[in-house]
Amino acid sequence: MKNSETIFQKRKLTDVGAKLLGNGLAFIEGEKWAKHRKLANHAFHGESLENMTPAIIASVETMLEKWKGLEVKEIEVYNEFRFLTSEVISRIAFGSNYLEGEKIFAMLNKLKILVSQNIHKTAIPFINKLWKPADMLESEKLEKGIQDCVMEMIKKREDNVVSGEADSFGTDFLGLLVNAYHDLDDKNRVSLEDLVGECKTIYYAGRENVNSLLAWIVLHLAIHGDWQEKARREVIDIFGNQNPHLEGIAKLKIMTMIINETLRLYGPSHGLPRTVAREGQLGKFILPADIDILSLNIGPHRDPHLWGDDVHLFKPERFAEGIAKATNYTAAAFFPFGLGPRSCVGMTLATIETKIALSMILQRYTITISPTYVHSPIAIITIQPQHGIQIILEPLHSC
Repeated sequence: MKNSETIFQKRKLTDVGAKLLGNGLAFIEGEKWAKHRKLANHAFHGESLENMTPAIIASVETMLEKWKGLEVKEIEVYNEFRFLTSEVISRIAFGSNYLEGEKIFAMLNKLKILVSQNIHKTAIPFINKLWKPADMLESEKLEKGIQDCVMEMIKKREDNVVSGEADSFGTDFLGLLVNAYHDLDDKNRVSLEDLVGECKTIYYAGRENVNSLLAWIVLHLAIHGDWQEKARREVIDIFGNQNPHLEGIAKLKIMTMIINETLRLYGPSHGLPRTVAREGQLGKFILPADIDILSLNIGPHRDPHLWGDDVHLFKPERFAEGIAKATNYTAAAFFPFGLGPRSCVGMTLATIETKIALSMILQRYTITISPTYVHSPIAIITIQPQHGIQIILEPLHSC
């Protein structure tokens, strides 16, 4: 769906949905989006990513230390990766840790559930002003709680500058936002509402997307032992038993193939919700104005005309010669992180984080699927395993 003619516009969020991500990059438009995107680009690209690598490694090491007591036992990795990705985004974007952000994560999780329950409900105009349903009241309470937590973080940065403990608000994402909040130039300044909105977006997306991706990859590696061994050999060849580094991460070709194939089958986002602003054509369909549509990723990602009759099988070799060749140079055939200038700003960070975590796991363990695992993907904004993903870890080397 091309938006060049402004036919397919971002769908307006429900009242409850706006409490979760309403003022963040994913749903804002125009000049405000350009300003916020510029800030995010600065925070999650280039030299900034290199500086984030030690924090990612430290977070993975903490998780792996805990896993030492779970060897040869069943472990539910979806929940394990939730703690990991929460810790990573807390460290690299907000200069804190999971424990400090725990209240925000808990409230965001409750909001996510409320959003999924209300995402297809149609609000009756003016009714919410007269009577608010229980979900709306709960979402407002959660929104206020998240804003209070973010305000505490902002005040801490401001107090450090005032007291002389710090000479700036910081260079991480929160620091850049606080600096923009205090900017004297109206063109660069962000409002408190926008600041809180972006914090919610990065907290949520930074955790959920990588959490789901890591879990689905580990499931596939546990099932497909041949690809697990190929990935392990590549990791050992490049890093030995040392921690990953960016130069080596860029050389992980087999792991990149595995990541792309997992994203094709179980990408974090299940679709692009859009509103048809005026009558237009989508493929062979003529769509009237003022209707909502959902373009499901599963359509092109599992289209046998694009990928072949084995489209539902896990076959990373599809991507052996890169994405362009795999899709026969059809850009819209593969868009796990969106398309064009509005593609996910954290895409490169998510890939690096995923490669570091997988490399460090494969250096230490073989992974097999537990007989208790039940396959049941479910869409709660992102594609998640409804009953978790249970695996068994076998250490490669005995101490």
